[in-house]
Amino acid sequence: MRASAMATVEPITETVVPKLRVADYVELTKPRIATMALVTVAVGFLLGAPTAEFRADLLVHTLIGAGMVAAGGSALNHWLERRADARMHRTANRPLPAGRVTPAEVVAFGVALGVGGVAYLALMLPSPAAAIAAALTGVLYVAVYTPLKRMTTWNTVIGAVPGALPPVIGWCAARGDVTPQVWSLFAILFVWQLPHFYSIAWLYRHDYARGGMKMLPVLDHSDGRLTGWATALTCGVLLFVTAAPTAVGAAGWVYLVGAIPFAVWFLARCVRFAMVRNDRTARTVLRGSLVYLLGVMALLVADGVLPRYLGN
Repeated sequence: MRASAMATVEPITETVVPKLRVADYVELTKPRIATMALVTVAVGFLLGAPTAEFRADLLVHTLIGAGMVAAGGSALNHWLERRADARMHRTANRPLPAGRVTPAEVVAFGVALGVGGVAYLALMLPSPAAAIAAALTGVLYVAVYTPLKRMTTWNTVIGAVPGALPPVIGWCAARGDVTPQVWSLFAILFVWQLPHFYSIAWLYRHDYARGGMKMLPVLDHSDGRLTGWATALTCGVLLFVTAAPTAVGAAGWVYLVGAIPFAVWFLARCVRFAMVRNDRTARTVLRGSLVYLLGVMALLVADGVLPRYLGN
């Protein structure tokens, strides 16, 4: 009986450990964030691609390379924040603070993905513009935004720059250059991130304080009023920025008519949070930000891309 019991235990140990390590490496890439970034990369590519010259293979190469850069940056972010993560409840079980992977492994993994992704874009695309944009995104995220989270509340604003560059990567991959139209996409993502991340920072303000992160809600000693109105104000700016693609010719009136209600609806949630600051209203801002972004991206494709291929 003992021999048979041991025989059933040993194979389980041998198969579980590799599975755990694969899951840990996947977690290091922050797949949900990477997926959202790749959606905007694809939208940038589709809007930038000339109708007569659209190449699906270039889109696939762009998503692969940009995905590698995003994953590598996330892994290096895990490495840089490993001590802070160990002090925060929501991150203490991440692979590094939990000791399931070593810092050296994470650095090697992150650098290999980041450098490999930039090289892939440079080799597989006709123009180096997308590779340059991706490299800039990775460097700003890892070397600028991540350290600033422990230094200043302005980290959210500065970090919004690399967060808004993915559609520029896609646009550059499709066209090989940068035009005013793509900056309208950059502007939307840049401003959108502010209410989005202020709501996240509010929800995890106590954890961020434990980790030494200088997020606005952590240092807001006005009972959260500054955080609330910063959320509402930046969303108010977003209402106007939402119209930018139509103003510069990246999308038409169909987009504008559909997108402005999304922005107004999102703004109403932010104003409600500014007036009643609690976790429930913060969550409505967070959910509203995701609905807004997906809705606007869908409208950009529907109005700015599909008519070109349907002959309208």
